[in-house]
Amino acid sequence: MGGVDHSSPSTPTPAEGLTSRQVDAYLARIGAARPGRADLAALVDLQRAHLESVPFENLSIHLGEPVVLEPAALFEKVVTRRRGGFCYELNGSFAELLRALGFRVSLLAARVFDGAKAGPPFDHLALRVDLDEPWLVDVGFGRFSLRPLRLHTYGEQSDGADVFTLTPYGDELDVAMDGRPEYRLGLRPYALADFVPTCWWQTTSPDSHFTRSTTCSLPTADGGRVTLSGTRLIRTAADGGREERELDEAGALEAYRSVFGIGLDRLPSAPR
Repeated sequence: MGGVDHSSPSTPTPAEGLTSRQVDAYLARIGAARPGRADLAALVDLQRAHLESVPFENLSIHLGEPVVLEPAALFEKVVTRRRGGFCYELNGSFAELLRALGFRVSLLAARVFDGAKAGPPFDHLALRVDLDEPWLVDVGFGRFSLRPLRLHTYGEQSDGADVFTLTPYGDELDVAMDGRPEYRLGLRPYALADFVPTCWWQTTSPDSHFTRSTTCSLPTADGGRVTLSGTRLIRTAADGGREERELDEAGALEAYRSVFGIGLDRLPSAPR
């Protein structure tokens, strides 16, 4: 099997990106200042701000809303409507912001592990950001690294809460968190449109875990996480402690608003 190539890829770029006004609106959405330079310090701050402000959620599937993988639609959803999304939406949207701020960004395809088995191609979308070296950035995987990970470092890397390893697997990289394999990452760059067929499957197939239940999740300031799964509000602490509370319909709608900043007029309905 071949080795891993870390040279800078030829990155597919959109014909047009975010305007300066849209960049300002996006930065306001995540509570971040416009960086003076497109460097690592800025990337770290932007990733953390995005993760803490824009929830990982699959509510559109259960609200009957289309998931449209086009930059204008992603901006409208994440910034204008102040919603979240899942990997294709969150990383696709964040890539547009980073490019508008001067970062060199590639979209990478990954296969998510189910136990020891890697899923299908384009199962996940992650980002490569090239600075003085290549970095893995991911704001669309739910619980994952809070900061960029070095793509060429195969030893342990910590984000302050969890430990990550990237291990070569032929021309790909196996990405693990705390010893548990998360996804197998390809290093070939793609355009956002290349993820449309698998995104459609994820949002429509009864075999997709996204169609089976609703989820909405954010990291917390103390290193834990808060998740609304159906009508069950789950808070996990950095030390592994867990608290669950079942909510009624009014309580769940209020949690969407007060905890995640999402205003809904009805609960998303997942099949039972």
